[in-house]
Amino acid sequence: MAKSPGLGLIVGLGNPGAQYAKTRHNAGVWLVDALAERYSASFRAEARFKAQVCRITLGGRPIWLLKPKTYMNESGPSVAGCVSYYKLTSQQTLVVHDELELACGRVNLKRGGGHGGHNGLRDIVSHLNADFVRAQIGIGRPASGHDVASYVLN
Repeated sequence: MAKSPGLGLIVGLGNPGAQYAKTRHNAGVWLVDALAERYSASFRAEARFKAQVCRITLGGRPIWLLKPKTYMNESGPSVAGCVSYYKLTSQQTLVVHDELELACGRVNLKRGGGHGGHNGLRDIVSHLNADFVRAQIGIGRPASGHDVASYVLN
C-alpha cells in the first residue's frame, strides 16, 4: 500500500456573518478557529478562494486552515481552489462539519463516502471528489416535531 501524502489542509465549514457565528452549523469553523488560536496564527482574506486562510505547523509539517466565506452549500469552489493552488490532493484534505446523526459533542473521522444529505459536503464532492477525510462533529437531532433547519441555525 502506498504511503499517505499527509495532511495539508483543514477546512472548517460554516456560514459567513455574525448571525451564524454561534450556530451549530458553524461547528467546523469553531474547530479551525481554535486551531489557529492554539498555534498563534491569524487568518487573512484570500479573494481567489472566497475564504480566509492561515498556516500552522503540526508535527513539523505546514498545514493550511481554510474558512470559506460563502454559504456552506457553495463551499466547493473555495475548497477545490485552495487544494489546486497549494498543489494538494483531496486525500490531504480534512473537512470539518456539523453532523445531525451524531450525539452532541461526539466526533467521527471518516474517509470518503457520500454527502449524507449535507449540502456543504455535496458541493465539495461535486467540485473535488469524495476521497477526502471528514471530521464530523455531532450536534444531535432536534426533538421530534422540531424543524431541523431552525435547530441547525440556532
